[in-house]
Amino acid sequence: MLSFIQTFNLAIFLLFTFSYAYQIFYALVALVRKTPDLTPKDLHKFAVVIAARNESAVIGQLINSIKKQKYPAELVDIYVVADNCTDNTAEVARQAGAQVYVRNNRQMVGKGYALDFIFKILQRTNDKTQYEGYFVFDADNLLDENYIAEMNKVFDAGYRVVTSYRNSKNYDTNWLSAGYSLWFLREAKYLNNPRMILGTSCAISGTGFLVHNDIIKKNNGWKHHLLTEDIEFSIDSAIAGECIGYAGKAKLYDEQPTTWEQSWNQRLRWAKGFYQVFYNYGGKLVTTMFPDRNFSCFDMLMTISPAMIASLLTVFINAFFLLCGLLNITTIPGIIPATTSALMASLCNFYLVLYAFGLLTTITEWKEINTTPWKKIWYTFTFPVFIFTYVPISIVALFRKVEWSPITHNVCKSIEEVQQ
Repeated sequence: MLSFIQTFNLAIFLLFTFSYAYQIFYALVALVRKTPDLTPKDLHKFAVVIAARNESAVIGQLINSIKKQKYPAELVDIYVVADNCTDNTAEVARQAGAQVYVRNNRQMVGKGYALDFIFKILQRTNDKTQYEGYFVFDADNLLDENYIAEMNKVFDAGYRVVTSYRNSKNYDTNWLSAGYSLWFLREAKYLNNPRMILGTSCAISGTGFLVHNDIIKKNNGWKHHLLTEDIEFSIDSAIAGECIGYAGKAKLYDEQPTTWEQSWNQRLRWAKGFYQVFYNYGGKLVTTMFPDRNFSCFDMLMTISPAMIASLLTVFINAFFLLCGLLNITTIPGIIPATTSALMASLCNFYLVLYAFGLLTTITEWKEINTTPWKKIWYTFTFPVFIFTYVPISIVALFRKVEWSPITHNVCKSIEEVQQ
């Protein structure tokens, strides 16, 4: 039994090291190499698409930040889908200068359905409007004044899908908002940035991305309707051989949950959505990865793999053998120290690895983080705890039916206020 548990723990360690060591390489690439600055030959015409449900408190500020872009205004049109709203979101959006379409459908609920609704409308009129690409934003977002210009650079370079740098409107509210924010900063700087440098496909993250008209036309709208439509789109793109680009200087700010209830519900949906995507696309990623030598498929497979569940299974197995050792101290010598050290090592390694990524991100993105120096340091220690709270969420998501539900946004700040 002792030999089995030692071999098992070594095998799990080697499996995780092999599977995720490339992300350490990504971090090194991000530290030593820079993405070359691109000079666009053309300024393309875009439509901005915003799916909003009861977002009257924040949507006006987003539209204002779009209108303040250092990009020709005649090349950017703004469309809002007031999706199953019970407030005056549509009126606020119209007053701010957007073209608004109202959607009421209580059966087909979720952002993906709202996007499909507006894309189908825009496709019918695109012969006249001649949009080359579509920006997708959430209503709580704010854009840096150079956002569209920077995204246009990457789009003009030939990337048909482009994602951006995701920052936060409310990093300093508490450890929850800081945990989200630090995760998205790390994703931008140490995942998408090195992917772009190395020429492999990036991943979109919910909001702040650009899609070429040809893709929307080919898909006859927006066809991705799982609980995490963003990662589903990224996975589908990798399988199709579509290389998603990244514009690191295109900065977007969004609002993060600040209460445990909001955070629980949102991350429960994310966890369930990842399971759905893994179930529906995991096999396709594997079958595409090997014959096509497509590293993006391997990268995306590791992104959606239920690593948290595998880690928990390892903990439970060690805990089971520890219990056996406690009940049979005289007959199973050595099992207690072996399992105890394995459990402690797992916990310590988990914390230290996450802390290292959080600290590295905080140091390199120090000027981008809008809070006091003390809070910047403190939240590097709470970041691993935030990620650890995914453990109960991941377990519950396995067994509970989860439906899409909106997150309330209340941080009504202008882009100038956020950047100050």
